[in-house]
Amino acid sequence: MKSFQFRYATEDDATLVLEFIKGIATYENMLDQVVNTEEMIKEVIFGKGNAEVIFVLEGEKEVGFALFFHNYSTFVGRSGIHLEDLFVWPEYRGKGYGKALFCEVARIAKERGCGRMEWTCLDWNTPSINFYLSMGAVPMDEWTIYRLTADQINELVG
Repeated sequence: MKSFQFRYATEDDATLVLEFIKGIATYENMLDQVVNTEEMIKEVIFGKGNAEVIFVLEGEKEVGFALFFHNYSTFVGRSGIHLEDLFVWPEYRGKGYGKALFCEVARIAKERGCGRMEWTCLDWNTPSINFYLSMGAVPMDEWTIYRLTADQINELVG
């Protein structure tokens, strides 16, 4: 079995993190919704520590990334990991990098004593859905995600 190398992103990787974010947004046909900047990544991810990023490497090159953060389950009584993004550049797919990244995040969850690992996936994204099912994931079909945008929050609370 192939051995994969990982590394945590640092503030110096803000440009690279943004490239991966734009890569997944392009794949999901949502690039027009990305307003994130290198400065925001430096402030929120690395300055405030609101999320973590790991890269999977081929040699010295970062070929995939996972961005995740902790949440808390009142039912389980433990923190969990929310996997926000998992993305491998198209030319590196099918070589096990996505599975390796996914398993590395799961390993981190286990190491940290997390009770859950959760994420969302677009309904049309059959390749990703099949990948997650192959990893043993169970879809939460009875749940619907609701969202307030920053504008809606401002409208709600003034």
